[in-house]
Amino acid sequence: MSANTQAGHGHDDHGHSDEHAHGSYKSYMTGFVLAVILTAIPFYLVMDGTIESKTVTGLVIMALAVVQIVVHMIYFLHMSPRSDGGWTLMALLFTVIIVVITLSGSLWVMYHLNANMMPGHSMSELP
Repeated sequence: MSANTQAGHGHDDHGHSDEHAHGSYKSYMTGFVLAVILTAIPFYLVMDGTIESKTVTGLVIMALAVVQIVVHMIYFLHMSPRSDGGWTLMALLFTVIIVVITLSGSLWVMYHLNANMMPGHSMSELP
């Protein structure tokens, strides 16, 4: 047996307190319900055409996507500013940078694919 096992430190003990390392059933269900709502709202907005402007619809969907990322980080990844001695904040900043790059790159690629692959159509001519 290793020294850690003999000292009472099992394999699953990573120096986290139970309140930060694992969420409760209530917190998981709250996160799940919020994630479902934040998925259903954009689906409804697109399928129903509630907002007339496609630009505004796209911006609302992107905003809800960012909120959903925050919900996942808080309720499922258990990230908070006071946990893990500040490393969680570094992970949050890295996540924000990656999300901005991914969202802006995806929008840029989709716009240019539509503009370059659809001859005779422009973004203003689409229904």
